[in-house]
Amino acid sequence: MNNTEFIESCENKLNQKFKAIDDIAYFNQVKVSKAFKNNQIAVRHFNGTTGYGYGDEGRACLGNLYAEVFGAESGIVSPHLVSGTHALTVALFGLLRPEDTLFCISGMPYDTIRGVIYGSGNGSLKDFGVHFECCDLKDGKFNFDVIKKKFNTSVKVVYIQRSRGYELRDAFSCTEIENACKFVRGLGFKGCIFVDNCYGEFVEVKEPTEVGADIIVGSLIKNAGGGLAPTGGYICGKAEYVELIGKRLTAPSIGLEVGSYAAGYQYFYQGLFMAPHTVAQALKTSFLIGQAMDELGYKNYPTIDKMPSDITRAIQFDSADKMVNFIREVQYASPVDGYVTCEPWDMPGYDDKIIMAAGTFVSGASIELSADGPVKPPYIAYFQGGLTYEHGRYALERILNKLRG
Repeated sequence: MNNTEFIESCENKLNQKFKAIDDIAYFNQVKVSKAFKNNQIAVRHFNGTTGYGYGDEGRACLGNLYAEVFGAESGIVSPHLVSGTHALTVALFGLLRPEDTLFCISGMPYDTIRGVIYGSGNGSLKDFGVHFECCDLKDGKFNFDVIKKKFNTSVKVVYIQRSRGYELRDAFSCTEIENACKFVRGLGFKGCIFVDNCYGEFVEVKEPTEVGADIIVGSLIKNAGGGLAPTGGYICGKAEYVELIGKRLTAPSIGLEVGSYAAGYQYFYQGLFMAPHTVAQALKTSFLIGQAMDELGYKNYPTIDKMPSDITRAIQFDSADKMVNFIREVQYASPVDGYVTCEPWDMPGYDDKIIMAAGTFVSGASIELSADGPVKPPYIAYFQGGLTYEHGRYALERILNKLRG
């Protein structure tokens, strides 16, 4: 069987999965479309502003739009949030005070947020007297027995990371997040349940704010920006928490009354409108890659029988060379810098050398076809994104030519 026949065989086995993805995308597209109408989005909302940005309708309405889409009371959507890590940082500093405890119940957080939480002498939460507790997972799932033992009255924010980061586990579904929210509320917790929602938006028909989370945070160069947003992040949830976070985004005395962006907001609005379809393209690409790698004998997660809870697929290799070659083929298939041979390097914010394929129109955009991972055992490549399924299929052809010859 040649590579084209092999890919067609994989596609035939995925018909039901693709149909399920299309159904989710349609549900979410209708939800987004109704939110646009309810918020009376008009051409004037695309206009930029300068200076203080008083009366910036585009900025204010974008936050309201996101809040409705995500079933939240209030929202911040800002190009001044430079990454998912920055959005998470602003939100955590807005919510936590000295002697409060941040309790992460989903295992150790992603590399880039660790320095924010417990770095030393770098302006971290720890430097400002905020304590940190972490509960390891049990077989990749919430360990409710240990959560109960570690919980105490100093906990002000319970933190859940939806996606796997660089851990070898499945992302948490909204059902699992809902169960975790109910459990910590059952312990008497009255503070903020906080979800890092990166990579998870529009993968299911619900978002964490619809199942018990008080705040969700994400990046616009991942799912929610639909491949069009050039930068930015969002924070949505209960109005009282969003207001506090807004005072950290700008200043305690002015909060969300200011904030200009001269370039205008068209791509932020258009990106959100495109996001359900774009996420569906990424999920189909993920399934195709997963099916092919599974048939070639490579373990990958989530297993091919499961519907994913984010757009990321983890693929395990038995050597650094195979992992690096896989990631390089993704780069070679990229529309931007497709001629570049990527190499492992000491990327800021990470504990190990990282190799990253990201030949993207928006620099570093994970909703576009990309792959990365720390070059260390057990040699896991984390594959995500794909603005079009056809591009993902082409990348698979290149990968198969390298792996199968």
